[in-house]
Amino acid sequence: MPYNNQPKPDDRSDNAEKLQSMLQNTEENIRAAEESLKFTDSETQRQQIEEKNERRKESIESFRSEIKDEANNTQG
Repeated sequence: MPYNNQPKPDDRSDNAEKLQSMLQNTEENIRAAEESLKFTDSETQRQQIEEKNERRKESIESFRSEIKDEANNTQG
């Protein structure tokens, strides 16, 4: 039996929307983590939350850059 599996075409039509959704979810996660800092006495846990939020902030910048790229690609 021949192998007829074809790759799906690259559909980028909703990439900007997906990126925007991921950005908003990440912002919500940052707020929730900052709220949880109020309830922890563990310095280790506090440090882990702060480090994770820093990585989240870096991700947000990447999302924004990708959203701009997608917007530029759809305008051309």
